[in-house]
Amino acid sequence: MVWPSVASYKLFGQHIIALWRENLRFRSYTMIRSIVITFVVALAAVTGCVNADDSHTKGGDKDVNADQTAGGGATHSVNGSIRVAAGQKKDDISTVNGSIHIADNAVVAGAQTVNGSISMGAHATADEVHTVNGSITLGEGASVSHAISAVNGTLTLHTGADAGGALTNVNGRIVLQAAHVGGGIKTVNGNMDIGSNSHVDGGILVQREGTNFFWFFHWGSSDTPRIVIGPGAVVQGSLRFERPVHLFVSDSATIGPVTGAAVVKFSGESPPG
Repeated sequence: MVWPSVASYKLFGQHIIALWRENLRFRSYTMIRSIVITFVVALAAVTGCVNADDSHTKGGDKDVNADQTAGGGATHSVNGSIRVAAGQKKDDISTVNGSIHIADNAVVAGAQTVNGSISMGAHATADEVHTVNGSITLGEGASVSHAISAVNGTLTLHTGADAGGALTNVNGRIVLQAAHVGGGIKTVNGNMDIGSNSHVDGGILVQREGTNFFWFFHWGSSDTPRIVIGPGAVVQGSLRFERPVHLFVSDSATIGPVTGAAVVKFSGESPPG
């Protein structure tokens, strides 16, 4: 029997992330549904093979089920977390079941996981960051050149953090604390807190339930999303809401045109409730 390699797991993980990202662009739900169901079945089968007999792993695959501290080059895992040390430079890092921590001032080409959170320390940088089930957190001054996405997970950008591309999830809070997003914010069921002095280019979109294929995997609340634009915050571009939301906008915030929601103005640091 031929046993699966780390590369096989990496391909599986990259495939599910790629499907999520392509779905955001094209919304080809029927095709993606079929492919993802096939993916889930295949991943379960392959995982069963490896877990049935770890003695068959070989060479570079010996750490597929262990936590790793990244060395040089690319690092990939299957059932384990990955840590990139402070100041270290890395190529792509990925895991299937595990979290990723990128320490202060570290640099990575990209980070992705399927089941796990991703955290970036102060002034860490990455090209792009993706997870399916897990939160993503950018520390003070951390930056991601392109997209940041999760299906089920909170997205948090701390003071001075910068996302050059879109910030996207289906379910989970989206929190900006004096941070910048360059490619707009998109969610289905996530509350948003665009904190004081944050800046969003590209607008905000809250999609209606069921328009995004990955809603199939969503297990969060269906409560009405609460969108807060805080004091001094700026949202350039349209704010478009395809489902009911509670939209609160500070009287010192600046926003673009709003469709699909009524603006409730507030004074002070936060709205009532």
